Amino acid sequence: QVQLVESGGGLVQTGDSLRLSCAASGRTFSRYSYTMGWFRQAPGTEREFVAAITWNGGYTNYANSVKGRFTISRDNAKNTVYLQMNSLKPEDTAIYSCAARASRLMLATQREYDNWGQGTQVTVSS
Repeated sequence: QVQLVESGGGLVQTGDSLRLSCAASGRTFSRYSYTMGWFRQAPGTEREFVAAITWNGGYTNYANSVKGRFTISRDNAKNTVYLQMNSLKPEDTAIYSCAARASRLMLATQREYDNWGQGTQVTVSS
């Protein structure tokens, strides 16, 4: 079992930046290699992929809508994954959730992940 806790969300204006954090814990998390991802869900829409990073940070993947503005990274010594979000737009408003899967592969769909956090709200005002 892996526990994921997101933080760092909030209300910002267009063009501002935010950094989300996802702290992972659990016995299995320290035992295996985990691919980590960020997903988001806006009201009335389905959850969508935002970014993912492989277990050692060697590979990253981004949705086209955030490419060049968002950066995913991880600090395995702290069991934490980050999502740096720059040049935020109103359409980035959503609940952002962290996900994890014991794997060394790049995973970019939500059905591939089996551990999820509760999410953190990001609101970007125009």
